[in-house]
Amino acid sequence: MATPLTTILPLPVNEYLDSLGSDDVRIKGHRIGLEHIVHRYHEGYSPEQIAQDFPGLELKAIYIIIAYYLHNQGDVDAYIARLDATFKDDYQSWAATPPSPASLRVRELRAQRERVNQQ
Repeated sequence: MATPLTTILPLPVNEYLDSLGSDDVRIKGHRIGLEHIVHRYHEGYSPEQIAQDFPGLELKAIYIIIAYYLHNQGDVDAYIARLDATFKDDYQSWAATPPSPASLRVRELRAQRERVNQQ
């Protein structure tokens, strides 16, 4: 006898996602963030295509993570918006900081090497 749909258990998302902090949700056992899967999903990648980008990740996990996203879309979108804003702020702070003398020296050496290679 088949199991009625109303008795299907909830998604075992805790088996696949780790919350390492308020704004750091990763795939268990990986350095892949929830946002990496969601971004690819938004770009139109199928779960199978996402699995090709992350060969160590089970296809089952990708399906469960996408289902989790679809069920919690507002919260996950807010989480990703916070990550994007933090990244943008961090980048702007980094870009506004004057380069160190060592960085300037490396740039100078690269420019010299390019000039030599072009001759």
